[in-house]
Amino acid sequence: MAVLVPIFLLTDYLRYKPVLVLQSLSHIAIWLLLIFGTSILAMQFMEFFYGITMAARVAYSSYIFSLVTPSRYQRMASYSRTSVLMGVFASSVLGQLCVTVGGTTFTTLNYISLGFMSFGLLLTLFLERPKRSLFFNRSEPVCNGTSPSELDKMNAGAGDPVWHKTPTWKNMVFFRMLKELAGFVRLPQLRLWSLWWIFNSAGYYLILYYVQILWNEIYPTRDNRKIYNGAVEAASTLLGAITSFAAGYVKIRWTLWSELVIGVVTAFQAGLLLLMNTTANIWLCYVAYILFRSSYQFLVPIAIFQIAASLSKELCALVFGINTFLATVLKTAITIIITDKRGLGLSIHPQFYVYFSYFTLLTVVYLSASVYVAVKHNGCRKPPEEAPPKELTMPVEDRGTELANLEV
Repeated sequence: MAVLVPIFLLTDYLRYKPVLVLQSLSHIAIWLLLIFGTSILAMQFMEFFYGITMAARVAYSSYIFSLVTPSRYQRMASYSRTSVLMGVFASSVLGQLCVTVGGTTFTTLNYISLGFMSFGLLLTLFLERPKRSLFFNRSEPVCNGTSPSELDKMNAGAGDPVWHKTPTWKNMVFFRMLKELAGFVRLPQLRLWSLWWIFNSAGYYLILYYVQILWNEIYPTRDNRKIYNGAVEAASTLLGAITSFAAGYVKIRWTLWSELVIGVVTAFQAGLLLLMNTTANIWLCYVAYILFRSSYQFLVPIAIFQIAASLSKELCALVFGINTFLATVLKTAITIIITDKRGLGLSIHPQFYVYFSYFTLLTVVYLSASVYVAVKHNGCRKPPEEAPPKELTMPVEDRGTELANLEV
């Protein structure tokens, strides 16, 4: 939470690649501390570098969308999410095979991970660096018939082009974009999927962080060869990758059905959490976890696409950063209240009852919103002869594509 905002601003100012390199270096620092660290202080530094690594994911998302046109946002969101999940799947399978078949120690696994992180750093060095930032470093005017960006439009009324302004003015531009973003909050789809991003992702990552403690409570064992956590992570990420890929091809009227889809998926997740917390069968708990993760991964690319289709690239990157920051704040607050010894300090089973209640509350809110949207839609229906022109009733995703084509 502490490093997310400065990382986000540095991401744009440094034009992505340096922050991606920093992320790779932080990854390497994490595993060096895991291997050689022997104190609580070392583990605290490890968590600090982990925070940098997680915060720098914003750079990856923004970098991906800086490479494509808005008409390809849905496919790109699906592909990039699938590639991340396939990487987790490969690592989980390799780790499980090393432990179960090869009898590899966890220390050796950490050395293997360190090797992959070092190779990832080399790949990062070969990434193409964008010539311009979204907010800063815009040293050249838009020309050659290229459509002006949101930032260019905002500065057009100021009299002077943005590239002639001082660093103080650049900061003012950033805050003007925040003000501009306040107007976009009125867009129903942008507001809905941003709220989903904040509240559901906070709950999702809390489950990921604490589920292995629950597994150990249900099935305690000292024989590493009988622990199948890696296989479960592999299965969950593989199914998540499949659902993420499939989400790139789902064509429904999201302006009408978004609340219902989110509500049904969240209700499904709440039921899975209750099952995980009440069962004494570790395999049943594993299956519930696999389905929980894959259902979340199905909605992630849809949320990314719905947000990206509503905004320009500049504001899109800003929204991703704000949503991630607010989700991190919420996750941190819940952790302090529920799990930290300075708060309630609940054991693992009461924790999961709290998480179940949290997702149940979200379900009630989403389903109530879906009923409201359905009633409003039916009430606003007009006779065929009074129906508005077809182009005015286009779904958001189609309008985004049309606008992108017009822009080109």
